[in-house]
Amino acid sequence: MTVVTDPETPAAGPTDPLLEIYLERRANLVRFFAARSGSRLVAEDLAQELYVKLATRYPAVTAENPVALIYRIATNVMLDRARGEARATARDAAWRRVAHASMGGEDVAEEIPADEAVASRQRLRQLVEAAAGLPPQMQRAFRLHKLEGRSHAETARVMGISVKSVEKHVSAALKALTAKLGR
Repeated sequence: MTVVTDPETPAAGPTDPLLEIYLERRANLVRFFAARSGSRLVAEDLAQELYVKLATRYPAVTAENPVALIYRIATNVMLDRARGEARATARDAAWRRVAHASMGGEDVAEEIPADEAVASRQRLRQLVEAAAGLPPQMQRAFRLHKLEGRSHAETARVMGISVKSVEKHVSAALKALTAKLGR
């Protein structure tokens, strides 16, 4: 094959033999790509990439076997795509290792968005202010159980009251706070 390397003259044109062969064999090329990629959609994308490669290449003066050349370029297009995807996967994995924590193979976000953090702090402040207005026993039961995470039994033991009393105080606190905060 002889190739002219004048970058000012693109090969695409109405009489470009490679583009004519591409257009005649496009359906076969899509099947060629689909058989190797396992996806009709990927095959269509690859066929478009092949067309762009052919249309923007330096003009070929002659090619001994233009069909073989088209399939060779098609193979190179697939290899370029596979290499690009492999690089992107490696880059994403490296970024995840640096920027994310993971538990059990799942990514765990370490930071919440700033607007959500501000809203959460504001809701917590409103809850604490509203809880400060509860009667002392109810407030203490609510704080121990809901804010400190103690069980009803632990809360009862700390407060020196029955578990049933803790349940009543916590339930009443939740009703009062829900009414006050509107949630």
